[in-house]
Amino acid sequence: MLTSLAEEQKLMMEFRQIRNFPSIIGCINCTHIKIKKHGGDLAQYYINRKGFYSLNVQVRMLMIILRNLRIRDIVARWRGSTHDARIFNESVLRERFEAGEFRGRLLGDSGYRLEPYLFTPILNPHNHAEQNYNEAHIATRNVVERCFGVWKQRFQCLLHGMPMKFGNVKTTIVALAVLHNIAILYKDTNVVEDNCEPTTEELLEQPSNMDSNHRRGRNAAILQAFIARHFDE
Repeated sequence: MLTSLAEEQKLMMEFRQIRNFPSIIGCINCTHIKIKKHGGDLAQYYINRKGFYSLNVQVRMLMIILRNLRIRDIVARWRGSTHDARIFNESVLRERFEAGEFRGRLLGDSGYRLEPYLFTPILNPHNHAEQNYNEAHIATRNVVERCFGVWKQRFQCLLHGMPMKFGNVKTTIVALAVLHNIAILYKDTNVVEDNCEPTTEELLEQPSNMDSNHRRGRNAAILQAFIARHFDE
């Protein structure tokens, strides 16, 4: 949890070193963790769009300097069919941003809803400034993809499937996130970083349609002003 303006400013400086993207304090994304076939009346809701049973786990990345791919927030309770945008919209993290607790912004893929505090890619860039913005956005947000890769390489059950009973899966995922952070704290470097570059499909997730036209237009105007100020070179 951020405790001071000084810490936010430090995060903004660290993220800006990647591709000169200003005012960013975190990157957010979801990843599917495969589980055993889950029976009962709700079984179908655990099947994700790729056809396997999973939990859709949301992670927020903050500290990135010196390969410090720590997990700062994790939500591991949603069924695999749940849209990423819904998970964020019903999270405590969103409530805190809505309450104005942070000065900085998050970066997320186009599966999330554009907000003044959560910037998403431009799906069809029309000019050089929008193209510059997209390139900086993708390069900066890639840190969360790298985090998923390292985390799953470190604990291969996250990569290949959770072998335990369903009742223990959620707490185990959170525990493995804690152990991942401890390993980083003690400079465990015995993990080969996989190729974590996001695919075109991942970059162009289906946009969320949960917002009204008025809200969408207002948020788009905020984003366009930001692009004109920082990326129109």
